[in-house]
Amino acid sequence: MARVRLSVAERREDLLRAAVGQIEARGVSSVRIADVASVLGVSNALVLYHFSTKEKLVAAAFAYAAEADLAHLRKLLARRTTAVRRLRTAVRWYAPTGQAKGWRLWIEGWAASLRDPVLREVAGDLDQRWKAELAQVIEEGAAAGEFRCEDPRSTAWRLTALLDGMAVQTTSYAGPLSLTTMLRWTDEALARELGIDLADLTGAPAADPRGTDPSEAG
Repeated sequence: MARVRLSVAERREDLLRAAVGQIEARGVSSVRIADVASVLGVSNALVLYHFSTKEKLVAAAFAYAAEADLAHLRKLLARRTTAVRRLRTAVRWYAPTGQAKGWRLWIEGWAASLRDPVLREVAGDLDQRWKAELAQVIEEGAAAGEFRCEDPRSTAWRLTALLDGMAVQTTSYAGPLSLTTMLRWTDEALARELGIDLADLTGAPAADPRGTDPSEAG
């Protein structure tokens, strides 16, 4: 059977997917161009043709993984429901108990960013975009009178800082935090930041981030 010829874009995407998997499995410092090539059964030269260096491949792989999650985050935050419900769904999805990000991948990226200025720039830009998406919906909810928040940007920073910290505890240290505890802390933090009662927040459960918001049905 003749080998299917991939377009440049398709080949790059295959390489990026393979790189993400290898970074998660081996870590940034240990992964090699040869590891990525081996997964796809291609030559090292082909990988280097598309990315020229390991550092550029790693940075592109992180951007690829984050863009996919950013796209899903925007989808969650664009649902036709209240800002509070959209925020709760998004924050619980972002948490290390949800489906956002391969947290091992991102912790590897944070560590490697200390020594790699290219990766640091990529990771920093993506992190700012995450915060900006949350801040925008917080602004919308405050403008609609759902809650009061004088500084949506700072609120988004504090919420993501909490979730990032829990991710380190559960992923790097295999900490004793249970799923129930992390979700409770997440709800408590969100309610506190928005200045609403926890009962009001949890009384309208977050939509399933993988499925369809019931408010969109019909």
